[in-house]
Amino acid sequence: MEIEELLKYRKDILDSSKDEEGFIQQLGLLSQILPSMLNTKIVDSEDYNESYYLNPADDLKINSYVVSEFGERLIIYLIDENTIDENVKEDDLLISQKADYEKQFKRAIKFIRKSIKGDLNDVIQDSDPVRTLISQINSDEGIHQFDVIQIFLISLSATVSFKGATTQPRTIHFEDDEIIASYHLSKKKLTKELIIKKELIDLNFLFKEMVSRDGRKPLTILFEKTFGYNLEVIKAADEKNFESYLCVLQADVIYQLYKHYSSRLLEKNVRSFLQFKGVNKGIRQTIQKEPEKFIAYNNGLTITSTKAKTSTKKKKLYIESLEDFQIVNGGQTTATIYFSKKDGMDISKIKVMAKINVAKKTDEKDLDELISNISKFSNAQSRVSKVDLRSRNPQLIKLKSLSDSVLTPSGSRWFFDRAKGEFNTKLRFAGNAKKTLIKKEFPPAKRFSKELLAKYFSAWGDKPYLVKKGGEKIFRFFIETISPEEERESIPIVIDRLFYEQSIAKIILFRTMEKIHGQGMNSIGQLRSAVIPYSLSIIYKYTDGSVNSRYFDLLNIWKNEGLTDDLVEYLRTLMILMNDLIKKYSLSDDYGEYSKRKELWTNILNSIEIKNFMEKSNSKLILEKYTTLKDSNH
Repeated sequence: MEIEELLKYRKDILDSSKDEEGFIQQLGLLSQILPSMLNTKIVDSEDYNESYYLNPADDLKINSYVVSEFGERLIIYLIDENTIDENVKEDDLLISQKADYEKQFKRAIKFIRKSIKGDLNDVIQDSDPVRTLISQINSDEGIHQFDVIQIFLISLSATVSFKGATTQPRTIHFEDDEIIASYHLSKKKLTKELIIKKELIDLNFLFKEMVSRDGRKPLTILFEKTFGYNLEVIKAADEKNFESYLCVLQADVIYQLYKHYSSRLLEKNVRSFLQFKGVNKGIRQTIQKEPEKFIAYNNGLTITSTKAKTSTKKKKLYIESLEDFQIVNGGQTTATIYFSKKDGMDISKIKVMAKINVAKKTDEKDLDELISNISKFSNAQSRVSKVDLRSRNPQLIKLKSLSDSVLTPSGSRWFFDRAKGEFNTKLRFAGNAKKTLIKKEFPPAKRFSKELLAKYFSAWGDKPYLVKKGGEKIFRFFIETISPEEERESIPIVIDRLFYEQSIAKIILFRTMEKIHGQGMNSIGQLRSAVIPYSLSIIYKYTDGSVNSRYFDLLNIWKNEGLTDDLVEYLRTLMILMNDLIKKYSLSDDYGEYSKRKELWTNILNSIEIKNFMEKSNSKLILEKYTTLKDSNH
């Protein structure tokens, strides 16, 4: 990796983050980077809540936040604005000192500390988007809820070492911080340690993710460093491609693993399938009433790794570390133990059987297949869908073939990034002259990944709250929709030219609505990621999803490759209304998080405001103009 390549890549990121007037938008930058973070599995979703706050006098700043699906982790995004200045000197973008990044992290950490103490309560207006977050951090409920606050510092700098003959990229690791916080629970005063995790997202990280075929950031567990002791095991098998170990885990080990690493522990199929909030009645009942029998009643964990470091002491075998650690079976057990202790249950007597499978000399494709099979054939406590979430899904392959062959009415094509990094790989193997032509043929506006397709496709339906969750949750829903499992009684969707053209129309529709809504000061509001899918779902429910005889004319959007002015204005009006309705019908001040709940969608869909809006003459005219009879090419 050459430093020059990193800086060239920075320009591409900045260009993609500009608004229509050519100004770099910090939230636009975040939207560009989050898919890369999702691909590495360090986050579960590309969703975020706008909460920009800057206080130069006290050196405080955050850009946005999101709460993990099960609520135990608060994620804060912080952008170093100095590194996204197009006029900054290249030498100033080469960072070799850890202290330079620590200074940036402190801006967010000071914000957290002041929020917990209540120092910001009187200086932030109720209408400020960051007010919700500050109130949450300052409350007893918030302090009890959050165990980990994870800060992602996004810096378009190259982290380097000046040692040696040439400047070389390097990686800097950051130690966890802790904040002691007091709060009240059931009239009792309690104290807890909030773990502050710091992670740098720099050009090194982004470029590596771009050129990587897999992208996933492997998780390495160092047992003695993390728990104070190594893991005693028995070697059960030593085959050509893998070796297996058996062991007994104390429940607190499982608790600490989940606390520190959350869903990063869980293999993709398990992580995206889980629908619980750490609550399984059978497991919890055993923890409460018969903890000593847990090991007999529970099926235990199945863990995979690509490398195990072992040692022998007094004729006993120990595992010191596991690289690329993943739990492929037992995710429900893991999370239930964690949330049971969090709810005050005693887990000190709980022991869990674990089988550790270590792949040996296995390339990425074979490893993916091995882990998939282990997950598939393990004796699961809850059914894990066998659907193939990878890019090799046959339906995705058909879509890729269509994107390569189908021309738009204007004679251009769209690029479907089916396997991660296909477009970037195409560029890297092209000469400079050809590279320019490829970029011109496929600008960012005419490219989409399988994850983005899942969001755009699913937004045209009746589950906008699921779209808001994003990540692997919505990707699983999409894959299971276009390629249902054999045991289901449903007809697979035909992936043909009509499906492809309508899919592109949905992309155009969604992306146009993003532009209409806007971001920042000139936007409709701070709830864009909820307002757009909710608004689209309303239109769907009154056309394709209704019992009437008309479909929304998606093919008209495909043919025109855009939206007409009257439809644009209609969508703007609908989104303004939707922004107000999300606030009105939300039972939480954290509108962005509450929009992930089905009950909000149900209340808005059945609201008198929506009924009145859809009965207005303008709504009827628009739906009449932009719909077709259901027997017409659908």
